[in-house]
Amino acid sequence: MKIPGRLLLALLPLVVLVALLTVFAVSINRDSSLIRSVLIDKPAPQFTLPEVPGTGVGGFDTANLSGEVTVVNVFASWCIPCRDEHPVLEALKQQTGVRLFGINQKDAPENALAFLTELGNPYDAIGADANGRTSIDWGVYGVPETFIVDAQGVIRFKHVGPLALDDLENEIIPAIEAAKAPRTAG
Repeated sequence: MKIPGRLLLALLPLVVLVALLTVFAVSINRDSSLIRSVLIDKPAPQFTLPEVPGTGVGGFDTANLSGEVTVVNVFASWCIPCRDEHPVLEALKQQTGVRLFGINQKDAPENALAFLTELGNPYDAIGADANGRTSIDWGVYGVPETFIVDAQGVIRFKHVGPLALDDLENEIIPAIEAAKAPRTAG
């Protein structure tokens, strides 16, 4: 009778290890872009961001998010996925004409300007988030991230990670259209 008890005790670390590996494998295969933000259906946080000098567009604040649907993209010149995503943002702007604002996170102004000079500037406004505080308030935990804000200044959608062309058709454009649709109370 003592042998089965010892066998169970000897197998316990192996069972725990298999359970931990299973949890890890399931969580690593999760698509982080599907994580729902607690800010969805809430007003955008209060902020004021100065312009990035030399870009030819102004900075923006919370009040600028009202009046029409706005796509807010958090990016940085040092972010490799942001570079990959940039042509998609230009395609979004060209295809939809949507108002597109950028939050330039923790970036030197000259680097942001060089990035936009090289790749093009699809943004209607770019705010310099030098210390990253505004990005934190928006719930950003990595760049790039993209938000859709309705005409009342309420965040309606969040995409984590770089946008791909498929994302425009499958997520972003439908989310823009949904943000434009009248909302009923309830």
